[in-house]
Amino acid sequence: MASLTKKIIRGHAYYYARECGWVNGRPKITRTVYLGRVEDIMAAVTKSRSPAPIRQIAVAEFGAVAAVWSIVEELQLIETIDSHIPKREQGLSVGHYIALAAVNRATCPRSKSKLAAWHRKTILRRLCPAEPHQLTSQRFWDHMGYLGEEQIRAIEIDLCRRMIDVYKLDLRCLAFDATNFFTFISTRTKGELARRGHNKNGRDDLRQVSLALLVSTDFHIPLFHHPYNGNVPDSVEFRSVLDELMKRYATFAKGCSQITLVFDKGNNSEEGMDLLKDSPYGFIGSLVPTHHPELLAMDRKNFKALTGERLESVSAYRTKKEVFGVERTVLVTFNDNLYTEQLTTLMEQIQKRRRQFHEMQRRLNRWIGGQTKAGKHPTLSGTQKQVDAILAARHMKEVFAVTVQPHVQSKLPCLTYQVNTSGIDRLCRTLFGKTLIFTNRDDWSDKDIVLGYRGQYRIERAFRTMKDPHFVTWQPMFHWTDQKIRVHAFYCVLALTLTSLLQRKLHQAGLDISIHEALEQLTAIRELLVIHGRGKNKPAATAALSDMDEGQRAVFDALRLNHYLPPNAVAP
Repeated sequence: MASLTKKIIRGHAYYYARECGWVNGRPKITRTVYLGRVEDIMAAVTKSRSPAPIRQIAVAEFGAVAAVWSIVEELQLIETIDSHIPKREQGLSVGHYIALAAVNRATCPRSKSKLAAWHRKTILRRLCPAEPHQLTSQRFWDHMGYLGEEQIRAIEIDLCRRMIDVYKLDLRCLAFDATNFFTFISTRTKGELARRGHNKNGRDDLRQVSLALLVSTDFHIPLFHHPYNGNVPDSVEFRSVLDELMKRYATFAKGCSQITLVFDKGNNSEEGMDLLKDSPYGFIGSLVPTHHPELLAMDRKNFKALTGERLESVSAYRTKKEVFGVERTVLVTFNDNLYTEQLTTLMEQIQKRRRQFHEMQRRLNRWIGGQTKAGKHPTLSGTQKQVDAILAARHMKEVFAVTVQPHVQSKLPCLTYQVNTSGIDRLCRTLFGKTLIFTNRDDWSDKDIVLGYRGQYRIERAFRTMKDPHFVTWQPMFHWTDQKIRVHAFYCVLALTLTSLLQRKLHQAGLDISIHEALEQLTAIRELLVIHGRGKNKPAATAALSDMDEGQRAVFDALRLNHYLPPNAVAP
């Protein structure tokens, strides 16, 4: 055994460590080690307990990447893609490339040339290892070439089946709609998908790609998507995708016996209604109000107030009416909140145009009075064009009475205007606050029909999410061939799928936050890898997470992201 021995030499204390053992049956000191003075011992102990010098600190994105990757694993996304696209077992598979692209789109949208740099700064370097040369834009493009329309369709159907089985989605109402995304593809570039049309962001000067989407009203989870030519109207596209939706009914029916499609008036057409009439789907749609003036003129005394959550200040009048050649149940709804919003917007528009007309009138009067002489004289046709541009906004022609005529003496254009109060009264009495809903669900109550139609807001939210510049965005798109654009649409929709399922999981855990807010909270959670200087060949490393606030901690715990910490990590 070892013991500590003190010796006094010339008035100073020195310490020795001694080990004793039995020699020939007798105790004997077998080893003596000089330790020095007390100060020497304390210095040696302090030095031995000090941490090794830090050589490097690596910071990696953890929270958002880990959260989205957890859905990739739950969906078995990589395995599903690879089952439809066999490839030699070398390097990354097509499933890996598409999964990485979808996670990138969801958390930190980058071009393919920057994919390797992004990958290196995230925990995907250990969850999905890849060398920089494997993540070049050329390698990614090569693997995109494996994905044709048939393969994408088959993968999407398999993913739908798995989502229905794993997440038990509510499929009673499915919302359908279409949107478009402008591009900077040159006019001379060949291709069918990118065409000029009416762009919903006002960029009619650019070629655009349109996207049809079918989502669950249970957290806008995509179940079907179809990119199509940018110059095709929504109603025409609706007719063309109905055949495919009928083929997929059997897949959807595994999760629900009665499925209802919800769509807005932009998808209406007689041909589409004929196809839908013979389909297994029920439907709830809306009508163009101005096409049915007799319904708008219905006295509000005939409306019945609806009760229940989300139906405050809503009343409805129910009737039967022939719509596209078939008698349908029609609901005329009145929403007090919608009425107030529309009236407030109208007043703001009126004030804006009154200021514009007043300024036009002032300028013309200066020409007529001779105060303005220099410059090009105003003309009747030019002035009328300016008036038409000001009145182009909705309802303005009903609200303003504007006259442009030549002045008696100078023959210069003279402008007079006034607000037509009778037009405002007519809008308030017949149109504002009202929505016309039609359906073949004749056995549904007024409440169920209205709530079913309101599920349409889910797909509108999905489109807003895909146009978010920070997360889950379609832009930037650096592809110009039709095949590559279809693959781009596929992994952008996959990004929406992953984040929508993530939001649904948070809701089930009691956290009702938006996709943007959830990803913003998660992005702030970083992994810190501290590499120590001891050991040249295998330096020691310690992993830890950055400090989390209360909101980040709640999301982290709800998603159980500790599962993605490395084995040597310090518990957060």
